Amino acid sequence: MARKTYLETLFRGAPGLVLACAEGAKLLASQTAEPALYMRRRDLVLDMPLCLDVWRQGLGQRMQAALTAVRLARPLDTKPIGQGTNAAEFSLVENSAVEHDMMVSRLGQTIADQAGWEYTDLCSRLSALEAGSAAAVEAAGDVLRPQVLARWLMDSWLDAGLGEAHWKTLQTVLHSEVTLLAQEAYHDANHFLLDHGVKPDIDLRPFIRRAKDTGVAPSITSRSAGGATTPGVVGRASQLGNSGMQPMGDSHEETRQMTQSAELRRPAVAPQMVLGKLNQFVAQKVPGFAPTHAQGAAPTTIPMTPALGHAIEAANQIVLRHIESGQGEYAGAPEGLLQDLLASKQALKKAASTPTERAIIEIVALLFQSILTEERLPASIRVWFARLQMPVLRVAVTEPDFFATIDHPARALIDRMGSCVMGFATAPREGEDTLPGEIKRIVQVVEAYPDTGRRVFQTVLIEFEKFLERYFRDDNEASRKGVSLAQQVEQRETWAIQYTIELRKMLQDVPVHEGIRDFLFRVWADVLAHSAVQTSPSSEETRVLKRAAADLIWSAAAKHSREDRADVLRRLPPLLKTVRDGMSRTGMSIEKQDEQVHVLNTALAAAFSARSATISSAHLKEVTERLEALDEILPNLADVELDEQTLRDLSGHESHDLEVVADGGTLPTPAMLAWARELQIGAWFQLDYRGTQEAVQFAWSGLQKQLALFVTPQGRGVLFQLHRLGAFLQAGLLVPVEDESLTVRATRDALAKLDADPERLLS
Repeated sequence: MARKTYLETLFRGAPGLVLACAEGAKLLASQTAEPALYMRRRDLVLDMPLCLDVWRQGLGQRMQAALTAVRLARPLDTKPIGQGTNAAEFSLVENSAVEHDMMVSRLGQTIADQAGWEYTDLCSRLSALEAGSAAAVEAAGDVLRPQVLARWLMDSWLDAGLGEAHWKTLQTVLHSEVTLLAQEAYHDANHFLLDHGVKPDIDLRPFIRRAKDTGVAPSITSRSAGGATTPGVVGRASQLGNSGMQPMGDSHEETRQMTQSAELRRPAVAPQMVLGKLNQFVAQKVPGFAPTHAQGAAPTTIPMTPALGHAIEAANQIVLRHIESGQGEYAGAPEGLLQDLLASKQALKKAASTPTERAIIEIVALLFQSILTEERLPASIRVWFARLQMPVLRVAVTEPDFFATIDHPARALIDRMGSCVMGFATAPREGEDTLPGEIKRIVQVVEAYPDTGRRVFQTVLIEFEKFLERYFRDDNEASRKGVSLAQQVEQRETWAIQYTIELRKMLQDVPVHEGIRDFLFRVWADVLAHSAVQTSPSSEETRVLKRAAADLIWSAAAKHSREDRADVLRRLPPLLKTVRDGMSRTGMSIEKQDEQVHVLNTALAAAFSARSATISSAHLKEVTERLEALDEILPNLADVELDEQTLRDLSGHESHDLEVVADGGTLPTPAMLAWARELQIGAWFQLDYRGTQEAVQFAWSGLQKQLALFVTPQGRGVLFQLHRLGAFLQAGLLVPVEDESLTVRATRDALAKLDADPERLLS
């Protein structure tokens, strides 16, 4: 029934998938590109309409056949093209078949990466049901495998006559759309099993051993069915799925625009996959190496033997003596330290009492060997990282989950400090920059509390995050001015949003001309906010502007008597002068002022011709009194859910030192918006904007993370609203300089060296 649910979701979503891919092809063809790529995209758009029905039918038939086989409990042939039934038979395989298999493999791996959590949960639940049962399905032939869906897509695509070249042209769109459909199908199957009480809590330790069979990278952490713990886009997308968001329909309108090249796409669960591969490898070589713990439970700790503890302390003293002496090759140079750390490794291994301890010593040594040879880290910073090796080793030996989760505080601390200085910071002169001093202080705090484990790393990580906020606001020369300007924008926007919200509530049941209503919400709220910031919310200048709002509402109401019309004409010139003065103070151009005055004149003309609604005197008095007391009833933005509709156009705030990004990018998906919210202060990005590509650093976030400021090394600020930031991330116009964090890259390097020489784990 779970497999049936999965296939039914795929079958229902197949037509939408095909349609979304066709729309994605049209969008690609509308974009500028080099001539050869443009021609391939154009040819794809011309050929697809002739083949769409055949592709849709072929894909549906394969899914229907699989659904029938599952319903009737028949075996399903999921072998790749060219793979015979007799293992003893050999034959030549055409190059095209090999290339197609590679394309299927890439698509299957993408599905596994993006939908890995849902798929892994599903396999775990099915294993619990099928253990020891004749109904158990061999993993290699299971219809749930991502490669099976990928094979259906490829075979039906080729049968429709679209060809390999067209597939490669549309590959990014295909991967994105298929992944969304697979995520939904896995989620529905999981939901079905959960409804029937099958394994609400998931322990993924068995999948560390079986990941090679399932075709997906293992997830090392355990978790409950309530939601994923995956960091970044995939984790948040899974949570959205669990909360009932449907990937089909409206989301296709967004996701089909994710057409940036593959190399600009954000890696999904790659960091956890790297840890999973490391754990798989080590577990095969070292019996008893199983660094996992139950989700939500306190991390387990293992006592350290006195001999190893003394050896770690001795190795740490060697490092301290060399650095603190400040003499010779060790003064600001990590090369000599690295040699000493490698020499200390042998003494540490001799003091180890178990194969697991020796393996951990080797892995940690390899991690820091990679970090200390990272040339993009300033040498002076690498020296301080070197002093963390022994404290990290102590944590790794006593806390097995150091190798299980990518967000262990010790890893997170190294990654955060590294991301702020990677490749861009030069060694500053004493007193010019407080960042190196803070890194030094943090390392010394960690060294001062060797027996507290993860707690000291967690404590200094929180302190470092708080330091970064102060650092970019007060200490960093490049970002200080930009942050100050962004905070001024935020202050004004806060008032403007509050005024707009309250004006909307105030006029909800008042018959006000749409021109006046729109003017008050879009223009006058900003005028009031500007006055509140420049003077104060209760100043005489601000009170005059509030009275002007009440006069506009009264003037635009229907005027039936000659006296009322005469009164309007008498009060109109000073009222319009107040309106123009208010707009001028906000920096609005004369041309835009004229447009707004024209709108007001249209509303007033409607009042004179009795086409406008009538406002009772009681209603008008109530509105006037509420306007006078506006500052006392403004909503607290902490209780308001801000979104794209709440926020306003910030382009009017642009200056020589602050650019406001008001256009560019593609319509972002919820997952991309989630990623935009998760960006960390201090991280470096490559920005492509207004014909210029340059490095920028994320320096400030405000308005419930609805505003994000990036600064260039020269000190120019670039301000994004959240929705525009997600659009730039999705379009590949804002790309992380580092695809992987420092410790993930170091883990990859360590895994490569262990793969080349596995014996070093136990030697």
